Amino acid sequence: MSAIDKQGVPDRNWSYPTAIKFGVGRILELAEHAASLGMKKPLLVTDKALAALPITAAALDTLEAAGLGRAVFSEVDPNPNDKNMADGIAVYKAGGHDGVILFGGGSALDLGKMIALMAHQRPELSVWDLEDIDDWYTRADADKIAPILAVPTTAGTGSEVGRAGVLTNLASHKKKIIFHPKLLPGVTICDPALTVGMPRFITAGTGMDALAHCLEAYSSPIYHPMSQGIALEGLRLVKENLVTVYNEPGNLVARGHMMAAAAMGAVAFQKGLGAIHSLSHPVGAIYGTHHGTTNAVVMPMVLDFNRAAIEERINAAAAYLGLNGFDGFRAWIMELRAALNIPENLTAMGVEASRLDEMTEMALEDPSCGGNPVEMTRENTRALYNACM
Repeated sequence: MSAIDKQGVPDRNWSYPTAIKFGVGRILELAEHAASLGMKKPLLVTDKALAALPITAAALDTLEAAGLGRAVFSEVDPNPNDKNMADGIAVYKAGGHDGVILFGGGSALDLGKMIALMAHQRPELSVWDLEDIDDWYTRADADKIAPILAVPTTAGTGSEVGRAGVLTNLASHKKKIIFHPKLLPGVTICDPALTVGMPRFITAGTGMDALAHCLEAYSSPIYHPMSQGIALEGLRLVKENLVTVYNEPGNLVARGHMMAAAAMGAVAFQKGLGAIHSLSHPVGAIYGTHHGTTNAVVMPMVLDFNRAAIEERINAAAAYLGLNGFDGFRAWIMELRAALNIPENLTAMGVEASRLDEMTEMALEDPSCGGNPVEMTRENTRALYNACM
């Protein structure tokens, strides 16, 4: 640890909402924390691209040196689906594994959670029976959920501090949020050095995802002052650091701040999400677009849509961020999108006008729309999609 150049990034142990080991080089503690959760033969779940990178090999080396093996599953699509889950469960069972290490971006983290959740549930229970609706999670046998350790390698989704995962149903092309309290990882390792090798478009997209989480949580009308404060500070961290990490990939201080902002956004959005996510989820499910990038594309249009309900609140955030009211806040979003080379609209992402009616119905079924400050109807949601084209 002493040989690692930390560039002024502090080491911290946080326990809100779970045990977070934050700091440069903390990945070296991977085996120690896996063992603390009772893992003797964990399965590391990552994505196809990350599986071939040195940071993954180094993590597996750490596990193997501690006698925990080096098993890995990497058949994870950018928008993970039920087939990915079934394939992962088959590998988990065949290998006799006793825990899951989530290693990567939101796709790997979400899919790893689903494997841990469903590997040993009774056969008649479908993952779709555990959608985040009412108390559906009680249908699962909590004692059969495998221990989970999370290692994010991007700074966006915040799934490392969440109790849910997003899974696409291949038959219906619909994204569903699957929830259980025990999907919250027992330990999360946030090592900013792991994010340095991200492609620039992933740095941009995941950073905008963190921004979307903070913005929608902050704008939600649901009463939750703690999440409100966390969301506001998350907005500040994104404003001050996202363009920096995009232009200076090796800046570990800015990388650390973005990792913190990503986790904060996910903690905050227990207060609610909104139209950004409810519009984005159908696009990702149908076209396979990057989730955070899609959020960024629709963000200014959703701001306009919600303006009458959120202008006073956004004015307060703008003052905290050193911006000039709602218009200054929106102008900053547009400048940020330009600086990060975000596509101008959904048409530029390949979305076809012929599918807008279908996506409107999907958006209205998405649980995120319930937290939007303006009630979403079939008419205004369809018009909002038009504005995003």
